[in-house]
Amino acid sequence: MSKGYQIIHRFSEDVDLTYDIRALIPDVAGPGIDPVPATRSQEKRWTKEIRARLPVWIHDRVLPWIAKRLVSEKLSAKLSMQGEKAFIEYVPLAAGSGYVRPVVTLEFGARSTGEPSESRLITCDAASTVDGVLFPSTAVRVMRPERTFWEKATAVHVFCEQGEFRGGERFARHWYDLTRLDRAGVATKAIQDRSLAVAVARHKAIFFSEKDAVGELIDYERAVTGGLRLVPHGKALDNLSFDYTRMLDDGLLAGDAEPFGTLLEECRRLEVRANQPK
Repeated sequence: MSKGYQIIHRFSEDVDLTYDIRALIPDVAGPGIDPVPATRSQEKRWTKEIRARLPVWIHDRVLPWIAKRLVSEKLSAKLSMQGEKAFIEYVPLAAGSGYVRPVVTLEFGARSTGEPSESRLITCDAASTVDGVLFPSTAVRVMRPERTFWEKATAVHVFCEQGEFRGGERFARHWYDLTRLDRAGVATKAIQDRSLAVAVARHKAIFFSEKDAVGELIDYERAVTGGLRLVPHGKALDNLSFDYTRMLDDGLLAGDAEPFGTLLEECRRLEVRANQPK
């Protein structure tokens, strides 16, 4: 959304990368357009294979390549990995509040195809503001923002249904991202594409099942067909407000941040639109 589409203007230290599930475990998932396990036991088998194969690929292919580049570019950074994540720790030029650690996180996943996607040109943020310096650019296959909208919206829905937030989770960014997707016209397109919404819901129901505040399984499909919640209440709302303030204080938003009340009202209106019958 940031580098590929310029929809959001906030700092993000995480880079999400999807290894096509059909390529990583072709002998298990098969060649379908968007393979999803048919049963819970099958999901456990798929997940077991992914957790076994993906870290090996990261360790054998990704880390050596990054290490070689760090040496060739004479960059001082510490490289490590844990599970399905790789970390590049660097020495910051300035100190903030600690809201964001000085580390770039490469978070790999292989539970989807990453579709729908398209090729987009990626350039450095500084390229448009620094004269006389040639910055590298590259074409990258990225997930279409319409799918990103439903991925974000269902994640926010889970937070609202649970009424609490995981420790250490910087979660206000999801609400900010939804409003920017809406302003860019992406939300409207995504809401009209109910087949995509249901596909995301079914995928999450299998791979990322969650329970609400009373211990009931969250019904993702109901969420994307009229039951979406984008505005938390009570203590969760207070926690969200506090996290948003911390994000502003640490300078993560590039000059276009609105007050928390305005952000929440945009999400409230978006919730109403998303829940209207097709």
